[in-house]
Amino acid sequence: MQRPQAQPTQMIDTDRVRVTRFDFEPGAETGWHEHGMDYVITTLTSCTMLLEEPGGTSRTVTFAPGECYARDKGIQHNVVNGGSEPMAFVEVELK
Repeated sequence: MQRPQAQPTQMIDTDRVRVTRFDFEPGAETGWHEHGMDYVITTLTSCTMLLEEPGGTSRTVTFAPGECYARDKGIQHNVVNGGSEPMAFVEVELK
């Protein structure tokens, strides 16, 4: 079963940072990707993220609106909206 795709909207792209908003309908995914830069996520809505990870593992994490977290480059995953409502977050990549 093919999932709908999350909708990225690039907001800023300078020599130091790239800022992208991601909007997900329920069940939408980013698709498998590897982060080439360190990054920070700030949630705009409640987010129930199903994180599909290498090796066939997955886990679900939940964030309230306005929460943030940082990750190092090299993370590989597919992010899926595992909730029943649309979700959105902003990703800031550090170049």
